[in-house]
Amino acid sequence: MISVWEHTSDPGAYQGNTTKTASIRNTSLGRCSAASQAVPDSGSCERRNRQSMDISPEAIRILAVDDHPLLRQGIGALIANQRDMRLVAEASNGREAIELFRSHRPDVTLMDLQMPEMNGMDALIAIRGEFPDARIIVLTAYAGDALCMRAMKAGARAYILKDNARTDLLDTIRAVRAGKKFIHAEVAAELASHATDDALSEREIDVLSLMAAGNSNKLIADQLKIVEDTVKGHVKSILSKLGANGRTHAVTVGLKRGIIAL
Repeated sequence: MISVWEHTSDPGAYQGNTTKTASIRNTSLGRCSAASQAVPDSGSCERRNRQSMDISPEAIRILAVDDHPLLRQGIGALIANQRDMRLVAEASNGREAIELFRSHRPDVTLMDLQMPEMNGMDALIAIRGEFPDARIIVLTAYAGDALCMRAMKAGARAYILKDNARTDLLDTIRAVRAGKKFIHAEVAAELASHATDDALSEREIDVLSLMAAGNSNKLIADQLKIVEDTVKGHVKSILSKLGANGRTHAVTVGLKRGIIAL
């Protein structure tokens, strides 16, 4: 099930930011291997399209961006069976996504967030900066509310999870092409649960990131060029805002919600 918001210019209507884990999850589209080598190939898109049913001349033109070839193949297989869609290009990182967007000007872009060379968030911001009308769907394995918030504020039109791509992706593509915004129900629940939370300040996020890297208060103070007592005050505020019972718990919460990334 997908939660739907009609198009709005108010980024505050969405609550969410960024997280990364070392493992790669299995999705309903296929098993993604960390050792897989991504090879962007618009020709492979054309071959799949030729094998599909007759394509409507008004078909939605799609760019798929993900660093795992099997995931992109799964997306291509879903799209190939749709008369109103066409996969025009594939990219394996954010830098390639920007170049291919300029070349193909797709109607809808499917964007993973965690990729090598340039991540999806930076690519999203760059594409929207150059093409303000770009319709970008974040397709990710991470349900953190803070990560979703960052993506929607950056201009994403939808935020859905890879685990639900087989059931949600096609309808989401059509809805985004029609001008609507979508957030998957699981992510929407995370947004709602933290809607009244006090957000961490930029400095507190810096401190939490350095905590995640294993730094002591003294080392954090040295790196941020502030006194150690100030760091202690930030740590106390972080624990309170995140409802954490210690430094390790705070880091765990920050990673899960996407407030920080390793």
